[in-house]
Amino acid sequence: MKQALLLFFLTISLFAQQKTELIKSTKLAETREILVSLPPSYETNPAKRYPVLLLLDGDYLMNPFQGALDYGEYWDDLPEIIIIGIKQKNSRMSDCGIDEVEGMPTKRSAAFYNFIGEELMPFVEKKYRTAPFRIIAGHDTTAGFLNFFLYKENPFFNAYISLSPELAPGMSNQITTTLTNTKKNLFYYQSSADGDIKQLRQPIEELDGNIKAAATNNPLINYQYDKFNNASHYSLVLFSIPNALYQIFDSYKPISSTEFTEKIAVLPSGYVDYLTKKYDNTTEKLGLQVPIRINDFKAIEAAILKNKAYDELEKLAQLANKNYPKTMLADYELGLMYEKTGDAKKAAQKYQRASQLEEIGNLTKEMMYNKYDDMKSLTVK
Repeated sequence: MKQALLLFFLTISLFAQQKTELIKSTKLAETREILVSLPPSYETNPAKRYPVLLLLDGDYLMNPFQGALDYGEYWDDLPEIIIIGIKQKNSRMSDCGIDEVEGMPTKRSAAFYNFIGEELMPFVEKKYRTAPFRIIAGHDTTAGFLNFFLYKENPFFNAYISLSPELAPGMSNQITTTLTNTKKNLFYYQSSADGDIKQLRQPIEELDGNIKAAATNNPLINYQYDKFNNASHYSLVLFSIPNALYQIFDSYKPISSTEFTEKIAVLPSGYVDYLTKKYDNTTEKLGLQVPIRINDFKAIEAAILKNKAYDELEKLAQLANKNYPKTMLADYELGLMYEKTGDAKKAAQKYQRASQLEEIGNLTKEMMYNKYDDMKSLTVK
């Protein structure tokens, strides 16, 4: 299973387009090499902005993360993301060193910390079209280091993926304090395994308990911890990556059959409000402006029809006109409302108008012509 998962991620990653950039750093007094992966739509959609995922240990984390994202993007479960990987094969220990007495970065790693916040990320955000949502990820030494970005009152990153972290002295308390007091949505993911390095497991378990306690009092904390069975310190990475990404981008996902059955179809009313709130939640948490998917419109339409709440089709039409003004969707929904409420004449008018507009999803001109003919036949005396 582990070998198959590894092969899957590495196979998908072969299709990812990566390039290398050289960043001259005054903080580090050297030039650093980074990997950059831009989303497939980056060149064809010049108005779109993308979240940024910064990978420490980019040498070996780039391909697994890229593979998981490519797969999730294909099914529209995950958004397109700009991935930045810092190459650290020969420098990770000095980049992320910790003073074991003070529990703080060494002089060298403090410079690396400043390189990320004051040089690398400003470079990325100036050169590329980024959305205001930043993720950072790392493994063991680098996973512990990334938590220093939570030491400030207003953390630089919105989401933290900490894979089997090597935690510094006092770090658990500092992370918990920041998360407890946060005034904005913060995502935190960490993982371990039954085969993980022994000296890492106890601090990770302690941090898990602390964050869970904090999350009960602060709804802005979005936290997940995975402890994998039959996994090692290295294989846990491949199990963790999709879980972390799906945790962070849970609100982005389209309406699933489970969500429809358990949350939408059982509502007594407010189906269109549910759809609006779902997308507003994505904007609030992730800073992404996502057009309402046509399949999500159809899911809400199905709930309205199932519960015979036909009046809500007018509200759905208004939302359709806002999101897809050049298409037949809005007039189709109005035609459907009049059809279901017994006004064949008005239904025919709306279907006729819809037939003159752009097709969308499974709505076609032929379908509108047929709908028009059906309604017209009901008006003939």
